[in-house]
Amino acid sequence: MVNSSLLTEYHAFLKLEKSLSENSVMAYERDIRKFFEYCDRHGLAPVKATLDDLQAFLYEYSLSDPAPRSQARLVSGLHSFYKFLLYAHYIEQDPSELVQMPKLDARLPSVLTVEEIDAIVGAIDLSKPEGHRNRAIMEMLYGSGLRVSELITLKRSNIFLSEGYMLVEGKGSKQRLVPLSPEAEKWYRYWLEDRSHLIEKNGEEDYAFLNNRGSHLTRQMVFIILQRLCAAAGITKPVSPHTLRHSFATHLMQNGADLRVIQQLLGHENITTTEIYTHIDIQDLRNAVLQYHPANRK
Repeated sequence: MVNSSLLTEYHAFLKLEKSLSENSVMAYERDIRKFFEYCDRHGLAPVKATLDDLQAFLYEYSLSDPAPRSQARLVSGLHSFYKFLLYAHYIEQDPSELVQMPKLDARLPSVLTVEEIDAIVGAIDLSKPEGHRNRAIMEMLYGSGLRVSELITLKRSNIFLSEGYMLVEGKGSKQRLVPLSPEAEKWYRYWLEDRSHLIEKNGEEDYAFLNNRGSHLTRQMVFIILQRLCAAAGITKPVSPHTLRHSFATHLMQNGADLRVIQQLLGHENITTTEIYTHIDIQDLRNAVLQYHPANRK
């Protein structure tokens, strides 16, 4: 029961103090539950755990899941949990301070070409009731670089068509203004006409995008829409809504956009997060040298 009470307080800490999204809160709680289970098996109280206890837990977990990213996620969860315990005065010293993150290989995000984007858009059947809606979704994911979580929570009252921008709520409930392209504006207006024939469910009226039953879309629905379009377009590489966001930023970078501008558009708090797109551009340059320089064409 003590651990259950701690988990309830930790949940409130993540939501209210850290302003994390529901998905992030659930991910942290999943990992801390694994730690609680370990503590129960070994007769430990989480508030009395030492650095050795934390390292022993991580070692035991690594035997079943040795992937560095899984380990990194657990370490991040432990750091977060013990910061909460310090904040709530359950402990006076943080035993997780010296727990280090495993070294991760840098992963460049998957990116679609402009031709692949065109193929996906071309696969949308505009004769179907959801056709204009799906085209507007594509324009906002690729044309404005929205996260899927931002798209599904986007409010109709925060889309200013005449002015050409929208007010988006990103991570940590932080709001930012995002430009709306003329294409996105056009297709969203078409979708509003189609939407006028839907019966909206109570409480769903202000969501920008609804399904055929009058409820707002979920991230799973958007993922399925995109997967079906990719299949129709003949694209076999793994594609998610986040791939469109990466493609948006990469294509801006390749065409000369300033990194600070891309940072603002994506809603990155730290510019080092945005710098991944400079790495992609460097990779493109390397590929060009390997492909076109005479010394490499033998």
